[in-house]
Amino acid sequence: MKSNSNQINVPEARQAMDKFKMQAASEVGVNLKQGYNGDLTSREAGSVGGQMVKNVTPMRKTSFWRNDRTAPGHAVEVRYIACLII
Repeated sequence: MKSNSNQINVPEARQAMDKFKMQAASEVGVNLKQGYNGDLTSREAGSVGGQMVKNVTPMRKTSFWRNDRTAPGHAVEVRYIACLII
């Protein structure tokens, strides 16, 4: 039987996670309150969770210019986008 892995293992982390959730809700403009939030739409609740994931796994972007190998005298922009997922 599969156990629920959506549990906080360290009891002291509950307060930090609640603060993190409130911060994410304010960033996306969702009126989140302490306790029951059953009046939220699925879209609002999902946007809070999505913002939390976005803050936990930030994307890093970099770009640079290099000489074009096929057209001498021209330059091309090279872009890298990376997200570290553990």
